[in-house]
Parts: sequence; C-alpha cells; structure tokens
Amino acid sequence: MSSANRPRRSCLYMPGANARALEKAKSLAADAVILDLEDAVAPDAKLEARKTVCDAVKAGGYGAREVVIRINGLDTEWGLDDLKAAVEAGPDAILAPKVIDGGDIDRLDDALSRAGAPKDLGLWVMIEMPKAILNIKDIAEAAGRTRLSAFVMGTNDIAKELRAVNDPQRTAFQTFFGLTLAAARAYDIIAIDGVYNDISNAEGLEAEVRQGRLLGFDGKTLIHPSQIEITNEIFAPAEADVAQAKDVIDAFADPANKGKGVLKVNGKMTELLHLEEAKRIVAVNEAIKAMEAS
Repeated sequence: MSSANRPRRSCLYMPGANARALEKAKSLAADAVILDLEDAVAPDAKLEARKTVCDAVKAGGYGAREVVIRINGLDTEWGLDDLKAAVEAGPDAILAPKVIDGGDIDRLDDALSRAGAPKDLGLWVMIEMPKAILNIKDIAEAAGRTRLSAFVMGTNDIAKELRAVNDPQRTAFQTFFGLTLAAARAYDIIAIDGVYNDISNAEGLEAEVRQGRLLGFDGKTLIHPSQIEITNEIFAPAEADVAQAKDVIDAFADPANKGKGVLKVNGKMTELLHLEEAKRIVAVNEAIKAMEAS
C-alpha cells in the first residue's frame, strides 16, 4: 500500500504504560495506533513504558493498522533512548513532539539514521508550538531531504501556549490549522487533526470531526475507542465521490478524449487537475476496503 494513500482517518493514542490498552489496540478499527511514551506517561514510568511499548511492537499482531511510537523530545533525558529503542522495535513511524524549525527535523532524521532506521520509516511530528507555526515552511521543506511524512496537530498544547479559550468552533486554532495545511499540501505531507477531549460528548465530537474534514485534514487523532467509528465514517470518501472519481478516471482514459484538458463528466466541468485527486480518492477507498477485509 502506498504510504501517501494509506488510510489515516482515525489515529488512536494508546498510553504506553498500559499493556492491556496496547493489546486491546490490536482489535480496534483505528487506521493507526499511536503508542505514547510522552504526555500519557508519568516521569517515573517512562522507562517501563518504553519497554512495554517496544515489546508490544516487536511482538506484532496489529494487522494492517499503522503503528506509530510517540517518543519524548530529544531535549529530554528520555528522548534519544526512546528513539533508539523505537527504531529497534520496528514501527511504521516515529512521532516526535514540540518541533520548532527545520533544524529539529534534520536532527531527528540524523538520529534515526544513526540508530539504523530504514529509509522508509516515517517521521511524524507534532505541530503544537508557536515557533513551529512561525517556521512552518522551514519545517515542511525538510520533507524533501528527510523522512518527514506527517504533521499532527497538538491542539491541547496549542491552547496552553496561546492561553486560548477552546470554543466549539476552535476559533483560536484556525491560523495554526490553515498554515499547517497549506505547508502540508505544498510539500506533500500528511496532516492529522488534533484530539477531542470530551469523551462523553458524541455530538461535539462529530461536529469537530466534520470541521476537520471540511478544512482538509487527512484524519484525526483520538483518545478513546468510542471515537473511532464516527471518525472513520466522516473521513472515508463518500460513495458518490468515489463513483464520480471513477467516472473522471474513465473519461480521461477514453481514447476519444485524448489530448483534451477539460471534459464534462456527469454534467460537471472537469479539468485535468481533477484527475489526480480522483485517482487519490479511488486509491484511498480501495485501501480502506482492503483494511476492512483483512
């Protein structure tokens, strides 16, 4: 499965110190599981959590789910050892917190190489600091020379750093979201929305998931299994969109339309620029179907 077209609708955080949670993740319908060594783990439990997470990843059993280990920052006493142990465990990606510039990406990538990480190991980073937004182009440009492949919004940290009130419309976050998404699309980087904290508020969750989809995120980070189903539903391509995408692909592949840059497909004016998106929609839909069947 192409990494670019891999479904990342639901990315569920699991506390690294909780072995039962890590085992439960193997049976959940999340597209990705983020095994957390940072925020979800108290300082005195960091070393035990590292071993628990890495043993779980080595043991496998997560099926088609993307497995990501969130390490502590390299500027902490645990970060570098987390990174080395994670590389040895062999997840699909490593998620690093609190990056602020392109130099941070280079340092992380160099540390991964020194630890023996393969070139296809994904580097995901949290976008959660004001300096990260001021330097977002510098950070995104590093994707061309490093393993950087995904941005994850750290909305709880953003709220703290901005001293912001987190209203239902997430007004305070819109600048962060817009700039991050623009950089992600400019440099072909996956963009994942932040968490929704009120586990008991299903209506609020659905509204926020729909907002994230509307803004253009590829998926959402979650903190509880009960949040998976609606998130998967909303971030999956709609049946009508898949059908239209297939018709667009077929129309441009028709020899009778060779050389044409604009076509009318099902009554809609369609340009060549829509063909690439149509192919992406179909590929993601097929990848979702394959995951559900596995």
